[in-house]
Amino acid sequence: MPGRILQLYRNSFSGLNRNTWLLALVQLVNRAGTMVVPFMSMYMTQKMGVSITKAGFVLACFGMGSIVGSFAGGKLTDRFGFYYIMIITLLLGGLSFIGLSFLTSYWWICAGTFVMAIVNEAFRPASMAAISAYSNAESITRSGSLVRLSVNLGWAVGAAMGGWIAAHNYSLLFWVDGCTNMAAALVVLYALPKINYHKKLSPSGDAEVKNNSPFRDVFFLFFVFLNCFFGICFFQLFTTLPVYLKTSLLLDEARIGWIMGINGLLIAFFEMIIVYSLENVNKLRLISWGTFVTGLSFVVYNLFTGMDAFALAMMAVIIITVGEILAMPFMLSFTMKRSTPATIGQYASLYTMSYSVAHICGSYSGSAIADRFGFDVLWWCVGAISVLISVCFLYMQKKEAQYPPGQFA
Repeated sequence: MPGRILQLYRNSFSGLNRNTWLLALVQLVNRAGTMVVPFMSMYMTQKMGVSITKAGFVLACFGMGSIVGSFAGGKLTDRFGFYYIMIITLLLGGLSFIGLSFLTSYWWICAGTFVMAIVNEAFRPASMAAISAYSNAESITRSGSLVRLSVNLGWAVGAAMGGWIAAHNYSLLFWVDGCTNMAAALVVLYALPKINYHKKLSPSGDAEVKNNSPFRDVFFLFFVFLNCFFGICFFQLFTTLPVYLKTSLLLDEARIGWIMGINGLLIAFFEMIIVYSLENVNKLRLISWGTFVTGLSFVVYNLFTGMDAFALAMMAVIIITVGEILAMPFMLSFTMKRSTPATIGQYASLYTMSYSVAHICGSYSGSAIADRFGFDVLWWCVGAISVLISVCFLYMQKKEAQYPPGQFA
């Protein structure tokens, strides 16, 4: 039995491009410092002394900046290629994190968060294009999962460290996040080979971009719409849930950091073999299952109120990790497989923009609901929305054959 499990791990990681591993290293270094966003709501409520609703607006500013950054990043990636966009956004993103630590006025923090999000989120379409450039069609899902593995492994380290740092000095979170951003830029510059991805484009590149624009892909636009609602539910993990764990379950920052970190560790250990094992299952069906399980992870807080607080939070984070593994890797590969080399940046930017809109809507509305009606109502709402969009993804699966990539309504 142990031998079969070991062989499964070997098969899951075999055949991946060396450059994909280097790209995963970039993400690992970058995400190992991911501390500001998951602890921003606590930073604003605990250190700055604002209400949950005001803290939610700060995260909504992050979402608004993410929309601008995702759109600009996609356009710039298609225009100049992913390589230099990754370097520039990582360097400037690091500086923006450090600069944000010096702001003390609420409205300046809102503005600084907006700018920080623009720069940092412009990196995401470029990194998605890099996955596509450094992998082939057969390994693109596993390549994306490998990069996600490194992201989540870095997230696990960053969240655990961030919890300890937040318990001692919230401002230091910004410096660590900024320095790891800039370190990741150096890894790109000195380790990743520069690929002129535009050489793969057809001579009629401009016409191809126009004809295959994701804005003409109605099936993909509906996918993006549903993905936005999935993001609204999922991002409660980083916005309202930390405040709930602190104020309602009375857990300290260190334990909250461990709870957040377990999510990344579980993904790092299990996502690749699960993706490899489910490679032949319809992606939209898996996404539907993942969406449903994600909503369930929040509902359990209402269903098991008598449990030990830490055990309850750990159970919930294990459930949401299962949902994330079933949904997000296949959302990423679904997006990339519907694009062409000429339009990968635009498809990637629309995909990341759906999460940006989710940040805005989820951060502010989730915080407002929790503030006015309580967390119990919020968790029921998240569960109901998750069931609805799960059904919609199943509907997409039934209609998928009518809307193949490149055939637009």
